[in-house]
Amino acid sequence: MSDSSRGLLEVADVSKSVFGPEGRLDILSGVNLSVAAGESFAIVGASGSGKTTLLGLLAGLDVATGGSVRLDGQALEAIDEEARAAIRRRLVGFVFQSFHLLPALTAEENVMLPLELEGDNSARDRAHAALESVGLGARRRHYPAQLSGGEQQRVALARAFVHRPRILFADEPTGNLDQHTGEHIGDLLFAMNSEHNTTLILVTHDARLAARCARSAELHEGRLGVPA
Repeated sequence: MSDSSRGLLEVADVSKSVFGPEGRLDILSGVNLSVAAGESFAIVGASGSGKTTLLGLLAGLDVATGGSVRLDGQALEAIDEEARAAIRRRLVGFVFQSFHLLPALTAEENVMLPLELEGDNSARDRAHAALESVGLGARRRHYPAQLSGGEQQRVALARAFVHRPRILFADEPTGNLDQHTGEHIGDLLFAMNSEHNTTLILVTHDARLAARCARSAELHEGRLGVPA
């Protein structure tokens, strides 16, 4: 059950370590963060600083070594992967740098997929409407290979928003796009964030994109700076 006195996402003293041939490697240490419903928040930092690792922990794709990540009041480290997957289906949308579209499915079928997995009988109509909202209604029967990079990212945005998530995680959403196309994707991202009051947490190297968020913080050597 949601706790209205807390943020939609609460992170307390989170750390992440992995073990390899040379022993333990600390990727994240002492990360604290609170993000309210409807807020936009950017995580910036150099390559290798742990940004994508942190995003995976926030979304429940991985589990922290220490500390706690609470999403809509649920401590993700206290539940198993099946339960975390159920929370992701209910609350979470994703946009990735590399689009992650299935090449054998049309744009419409890619957007339909999360709805079909939930048994939604209106999946096709909702997918069509989502593609219309990103200006791709006329391209719905095209396959990813028949679309430009910007068009593929617009399909990915439609797929991320089609089930009306409460929180959207975006990992370098403009990283594979030229400046003009990236700005257009940013416009769409924030327009949909505003229209649906979706909490937005993004990882980016793009200072202009980060500046459009209400707050941002830098991840440096595994530690998150004081949010601005």
